[in-house]
Amino acid sequence: MYKIIQYRNKCIGCNACVEAAPKRWIVSRKDGRAILVGANIKKGIHMVDIEDWEFEENENAKHNCPVNIIAIKKIG
Repeated sequence: MYKIIQYRNKCIGCNACVEAAPKRWIVSRKDGRAILVGANIKKGIHMVDIEDWEFEENENAKHNCPVNIIAIKKIG
Protein backbone atom coordinates (compact mmCIF):
# COMPACT_ATOMS: atom_id res chain seq x y z
CA MET A 1 0.00 0.00 0.00
CA TYR A 2 0.94 3.60 -0.52
CA LYS A 3 -0.14 6.99 0.79
CA ILE A 4 -0.65 9.94 -1.55
CA ILE A 5 -0.09 13.32 0.04
CA GLN A 6 -1.25 16.49 -1.71
CA TYR A 7 -0.45 20.05 -0.65
CA ARG A 8 -3.57 21.41 -2.34
CA ASN A 9 -3.12 25.07 -1.35
CA LYS A 10 -0.13 25.21 -3.72
CA CYS A 11 -1.99 23.64 -6.68
CA ILE A 12 -2.08 25.73 -9.87
CA GLY A 13 -4.82 23.67 -11.55
CA CYS A 14 -2.79 22.56 -14.56
CA ASN A 15 -4.71 19.24 -14.85
CA ALA A 16 -1.57 17.09 -15.25
CA CYS A 17 -2.54 14.80 -12.36
CA VAL A 18 -6.05 14.32 -13.75
CA GLU A 19 -4.66 13.30 -17.13
CA ALA A 20 -2.29 10.77 -15.53
CA ALA A 21 -4.74 9.26 -13.00
CA PRO A 22 -8.35 10.27 -13.75
CA LYS A 23 -9.84 7.82 -11.24
CA ARG A 24 -8.01 9.45 -8.32
CA TRP A 25 -7.87 13.13 -9.38
CA ILE A 26 -10.51 15.65 -10.49
CA VAL A 27 -10.51 19.42 -10.89
CA SER A 28 -12.74 21.50 -8.64
CA ARG A 29 -15.33 23.64 -10.37
CA LYS A 30 -15.17 26.07 -7.44
CA ASP A 31 -11.50 27.01 -7.44
CA GLY A 32 -9.93 25.14 -10.39
CA ARG A 33 -7.50 23.20 -8.20
CA ALA A 34 -7.02 19.44 -8.23
CA ILE A 35 -8.97 17.32 -5.75
CA LEU A 36 -7.52 14.06 -4.47
CA VAL A 37 -10.56 11.76 -4.58
CA GLY A 38 -11.24 9.99 -1.28
CA ALA A 39 -8.72 12.03 0.68
CA ASN A 40 -8.85 12.89 4.34
CA ILE A 41 -7.86 16.46 5.13
CA LYS A 42 -5.64 17.27 8.11
CA LYS A 43 -4.25 20.77 8.61
CA GLY A 44 -4.80 21.58 4.95
CA ILE A 45 -2.94 18.50 3.71
CA HIS A 46 -4.94 15.96 1.71
CA MET A 47 -4.04 12.27 2.15
CA VAL A 48 -5.37 8.94 0.94
CA ASP A 49 -4.15 5.36 1.07
CA ILE A 50 -4.05 3.51 -2.25
CA GLU A 51 -3.51 -0.07 -3.31
CA ASP A 52 -0.45 -1.22 -5.25
CA TRP A 53 -2.37 -1.35 -8.55
CA GLU A 54 -2.96 2.43 -8.36
CA PHE A 55 0.69 3.28 -7.76
CA GLU A 56 1.98 3.59 -11.33
CA GLU A 57 -0.56 6.09 -12.64
CA ASN A 58 -0.35 8.17 -9.47
CA GLU A 59 3.43 8.12 -9.64
CA ASN A 60 3.02 9.56 -13.15
CA ALA A 61 0.69 12.22 -11.72
CA LYS A 62 3.36 13.09 -9.16
CA HIS A 63 6.10 13.40 -11.79
CA ASN A 64 3.86 15.40 -14.15
CA CYS A 65 2.99 18.00 -11.49
CA PRO A 66 4.91 21.17 -12.37
CA VAL A 67 4.75 22.56 -8.81
CA ASN A 68 5.68 19.29 -7.02
CA ILE A 69 2.75 19.25 -4.57
CA ILE A 70 2.20 15.47 -4.69
CA ALA A 71 4.14 12.97 -2.60
CA ILE A 72 3.75 9.19 -2.48
CA LYS A 73 5.06 7.06 0.36
CA LYS A 74 5.07 3.28 0.75
CA ILE A 75 3.17 2.33 3.91
CA GLY A 76 2.98 -1.42 3.88
